Amino acid sequence: MVRVGLNAERLARAGAELADEVGFEHVTVSALARQFEVKVASLYSHVKNSHDLKTRIALIALEELADRAADALAGRAGKDALTALANVYREYAREHPGRYAAAQFRLDPEAAAASAGPRHAQMMRALLRGYDLTEPDQTHAVRLLGSVFHGYVSLEMGGGFSHSAPDSDVTWTRTLDALDALLRNWPEQEAQEA
Repeated sequence: MVRVGLNAERLARAGAELADEVGFEHVTVSALARQFEVKVASLYSHVKNSHDLKTRIALIALEELADRAADALAGRAGKDALTALANVYREYAREHPGRYAAAQFRLDPEAAAASAGPRHAQMMRALLRGYDLTEPDQTHAVRLLGSVFHGYVSLEMGGGFSHSAPDSDVTWTRTLDALDALLRNWPEQEAQEA
């Protein structure tokens, strides 16, 4: 018998919480069935399979991150905006490691277009307007910032910076200083072609 009140949204939210506890890669329909003390088959009336469940968790994570980023960016520009946005990603990853991993889940094109993913790109581009970058450099800079934020956070969460000085908080600050300097002094296209 299906427990009253179970639906796709409740399962996705429970899956997001489970991801933070055990890791996104360990979230399955079976694991949720155990958590709700129901048969696995009863959950398939709400989610198609584990991929569908993970997609729903990813959509939640992207939305939560976008909401936090929008709040952090409000009224900020330049380095202040860069730092605020970077800190949102880092803090979210620390608070919700499973959801942060879910935000990196590869979505099909339709789900990606309907997700909060485009909001992330819009906010990143809005931040870059403070640095006076035009296309295609804006796209290069969006990719650079995403790579640095995600790469740093992933290495830090994996313990990659815990065995040496200085403290990773100091390196994080210096990294953001370096990104700000790079964005203010972005190389001209002609210099890249030479």
